[in-house]
Amino acid sequence: MEGGLYQIWVYLAETPLLWLSATLVAYVIGDAVAAGLGRPAFAHPLIIAMALLITLLVATGTPYQDYFEGAQFVHFLLGPATVALAVPLWRNRTRVGASLLPMCAALVAGSLTAIASAVGIGWALGAPPEVFASLAPKSSTAPIAMALAESIGGVPALAAVFAVLTGILGSVIVTPLMNAMRITDYAARGFAVGVASHGMGTARAFQVSEEAGTFAGIAMGLNGALTALVFLVIPLLL
Repeated sequence: MEGGLYQIWVYLAETPLLWLSATLVAYVIGDAVAAGLGRPAFAHPLIIAMALLITLLVATGTPYQDYFEGAQFVHFLLGPATVALAVPLWRNRTRVGASLLPMCAALVAGSLTAIASAVGIGWALGAPPEVFASLAPKSSTAPIAMALAESIGGVPALAAVFAVLTGILGSVIVTPLMNAMRITDYAARGFAVGVASHGMGTARAFQVSEEAGTFAGIAMGLNGALTALVFLVIPLLL
């Protein structure tokens, strides 16, 4: 029986759509589990899907590169998904325009705090310079964080891990944290999680409210641009 299962797996592993299908199935399972639990903050569909996929990769001894080659169509769809954020942005354009000044202030404060806190944590823990460089851009999206880390002497793969962990943590704690702080404005809640936790925080915000998701998407894009600008300017000042 064991030999038969192994032969089936060898056959499936050669199928081009295996890992794309596995990714979609994992997300469907994750979403179903989250819905069954009432969608609490700790049961984000992405977190559940990631755990399922990691377990599958480890159990089958599949290298990440092999998985990525099979599931890269999902990566390609990140572009159209980001562009699609323009739809809710247009629907809420009046509110966005009215909040432009406080958004700019929150963006600068949040972006600089994210960078400074990351560097401070790394310094407190005695991290080496390459870890500093990998940790600092953690609150920008993973592709931006990887590029920035590489440009300042960090490790792109490590930067991606820090960015993903930041997104997971932010998406889990945003709702209870905002509730504890008695912040009820969905625009403010969404913008905060978008600045701090990029794509995963934005996905969580859209689950709660379209308005929150809209402001989270704006914050995610602006924070990525501002973080890149900060890392461009700092070396010129040193």
